[in-house]
Amino acid sequence: MRPIAGLLVAFVLLSMPACARDFYFGADLSFSNEMDDCGAVFREGDNPADVYTIFKEHGANLIRIRLWNNAIWTKYSNLADVERSIKRAKAQGLKVLLDFHYSDDWADPSKQVVPAAWASIKDDHVLAQTLYQYTFDTLTTLSQAGLMPDIVKVGNEINSEILMPGPWKQGHTIDWTRNAKLLNGAIKAVRDAGAKGSVRPNVMLHIAQPENVEAWLAAATAAGVTDFDLIGISYYPKWSSETLAGLGATIISLRRLYPNAQVVIAETGYPWTLEWADSSSNQMGENDLMSPYRATPEGQEQYLIDLTQRVMTSGGSGVIYWAPDWVSTVCSTRWGRGSSWENATLFDFHGNVLPGIDFMRHPYN
Repeated sequence: MRPIAGLLVAFVLLSMPACARDFYFGADLSFSNEMDDCGAVFREGDNPADVYTIFKEHGANLIRIRLWNNAIWTKYSNLADVERSIKRAKAQGLKVLLDFHYSDDWADPSKQVVPAAWASIKDDHVLAQTLYQYTFDTLTTLSQAGLMPDIVKVGNEINSEILMPGPWKQGHTIDWTRNAKLLNGAIKAVRDAGAKGSVRPNVMLHIAQPENVEAWLAAATAAGVTDFDLIGISYYPKWSSETLAGLGATIISLRRLYPNAQVVIAETGYPWTLEWADSSSNQMGENDLMSPYRATPEGQEQYLIDLTQRVMTSGGSGVIYWAPDWVSTVCSTRWGRGSSWENATLFDFHGNVLPGIDFMRHPYN
């Protein structure tokens, strides 16, 4: 870090209220290595800069990194790529949240597909032990390399039952005996790996959209899933029926029901434009906006400030922005050339930082 920039970050942190200093200001930089390999250039004041350095200097204190089991369709988000990312984060003094997807592909509320290598396992006890060993071995490998994460997310947006044979089917009811056995196996692996290393990661359970969280956690805890430190919530106005006020009410309720667990917005995002920089269709358009926030750099920034203030005021402990660096490049995805998120990043189409990135160092009340 440049000396002047380092002094600026120190001044910002010291001038924040104690609650803000203890708050997680995060970014999911799982795409960062791919973006670098694809030639993306990120700029600070028109000067090229490392994306991790940029986020550190703008107030980030946490980086989220995803891990797939064996995604043969990409060379990223495997263990080697995760190690590369955690090294970059730790070089900047940033905390790390490791996001186990427990799948070979994207895991989300409608897809929690079991990895192909485990698909033939029909015995729930054996599957839970396999999940335990995979989690334990992964974390032990990271710990031995000095790369143990600070927080481990046991599954990504686990609204539905994890390690399912295929996509979620309408009318399916979660088998909580099975689901709890699997989740508790993963959680025990985190605890056991932490006990053998120098870092004991906290455990996060992650549910998409605030309107789903309380009922899911009530069922989970009734089934015996009780050993967790953080509750992660995905909050996107595009997919949620809750306003910011509704989100705040949910956080207040969760803090009352689970006083020993922190509540964190584990994912969020908002467009800064409705334009495109490539041929990939954007995931967010005009119909996905929340009043009064327009799809402008200023609208995106205000959304993030208001969201973060609401989370803080309600007793929450963090906000993590999803894929702020997934800009358009010459590379292609399964959905087309470039990025389907370039209008919701925290960089413009030329790689320059947008004002929204400074939600992390805003002077909150």
